[in-house]
Amino acid sequence: MKQILTIVAFLVMSLAGYAQRVIVVQKGSVESLLSAINEANKLNESADAERTYIFIPDGFYDLGEITLTRISGHNIALVGQSMEGTVIQNKPDVKTESISKTAVLQNRGTGNYFQDLTLKNALDYYHVEPDGRAVTLQDKGTRTICNRVRMLSYQDTYYSDNERCQSYMLDTEIHGTIDFICGAGDVWFERCRIVTEKRTPDGSGVDIITATRTSETKWGYVFNHCTIENDVSAFNYGRSWHTNPHCVWLYTTLLTPEKLETTRFDDEGMKTSGNYFKEYGTMDGVGHDITPKSNVVRFTLRDHTQPYTAETIMKKEEAKQYTIKRIFGDWRPDIQLKKIERQAQKLKKQYKLN
Repeated sequence: MKQILTIVAFLVMSLAGYAQRVIVVQKGSVESLLSAINEANKLNESADAERTYIFIPDGFYDLGEITLTRISGHNIALVGQSMEGTVIQNKPDVKTESISKTAVLQNRGTGNYFQDLTLKNALDYYHVEPDGRAVTLQDKGTRTICNRVRMLSYQDTYYSDNERCQSYMLDTEIHGTIDFICGAGDVWFERCRIVTEKRTPDGSGVDIITATRTSETKWGYVFNHCTIENDVSAFNYGRSWHTNPHCVWLYTTLLTPEKLETTRFDDEGMKTSGNYFKEYGTMDGVGHDITPKSNVVRFTLRDHTQPYTAETIMKKEEAKQYTIKRIFGDWRPDIQLKKIERQAQKLKKQYKLN
């Protein structure tokens, strides 16, 4: 009989009242990990399927040049043992460099959940020209939740690739240099750690954190109580991609505020003038409010046409409009996350995975 690398177990949870599907990956086995994802995709083809949990022990899961490992099922939870200890990595050939071809994982489902993982794209960023687009999570799904997920790359690290998506991230860590949080939809980043890496090997150049393309949703990217940790290169909050991009930074902590460009957003990198780029309540590392009273910026589109000016500092009344309930409506990812996390912890104890 073929060796079983993935353990599929069914646990009847007396409190929940239904059979709980659990898949346990063999420690350090890429074959087992891929088998687990394929099995979960089959089990959860239906949008109303009960949640399937994939537990991944600490270890290094090296996908090599494999890209776009697809999670097509719905209500799947990928749960690692620890954020820094469970590492899933690929290293695409530099010839594959692309925002649409390089992702470690490509999510296409609804209601999928990621916890305690590192996703790393090890494309040789500093030795590829002209761009080094290498995605960790390409999210073409919706109602995705990331809880303590670390994403390591340089350009286009996280890509919300669904014009109508709703996504939520808590205590997640995202590293990069250029447009490394990019895409569409409404995405709420809560207490996330944003780390700007060196733009070039010697640290010269300017990092650009976001590139939004809000088109069919109202709110775009919302960063709430996040921290920006800067390496060497100067940085700005972001620029527009196209359509009607929205991006707001609320109560952000800047560990190196002196590295933030004076314009705060990219004044020469916009593709459209229909932008809404704002901040409110920005603080330094010891909690002092360092938000300018006003920051009127003269923006120039990339083709150097249609210059326009905009105020980037929000009023208190504007900031109050940004709540999870208002943005996501009947979907409460903050509440759902706690329930899934508690269930995952129970299952970990059941399978002795702690």
